[in-house]
Amino acid sequence: MENRKSESATCDCNVIHQDKVDKVMEKMPSDRLAYKAADFFKIIGDKTRMKILLALFESELCVCDIAVLLDMNQSAISHQLRVLKQAELVKYRKDGRVVYYSLDDDHVKNILDQGLVHISHDHHKEEAK
Repeated sequence: MENRKSESATCDCNVIHQDKVDKVMEKMPSDRLAYKAADFFKIIGDKTRMKILLALFESELCVCDIAVLLDMNQSAISHQLRVLKQAELVKYRKDGRVVYYSLDDDHVKNILDQGLVHISHDHHKEEAK
């Protein structure tokens, strides 16, 4: 594993494993779905949006709460929440004059949770070196 950077990762042969190629081809998503997935990861790839999602992972919050947590102004938070809402990653509910945001569904929570587990796993590997 440690030699990955110094080793070449290219194939030294011309053989095509057609059975494997065919099997994978059947499972490949359409270009449209691949584009949507890439766009999804671009949206959550922003540090501020990720922090908002992680905050909402813990609790339903209003814009004011999120602004204090992230030490940002409400306008900037509102803009990012709009992006997240358009991507169907967050939803909101009104309670009088206060608007509370939360993660749209358990799928979003699961994606964040799996990402954190993966990153924690990598972090522990680094500490072990």
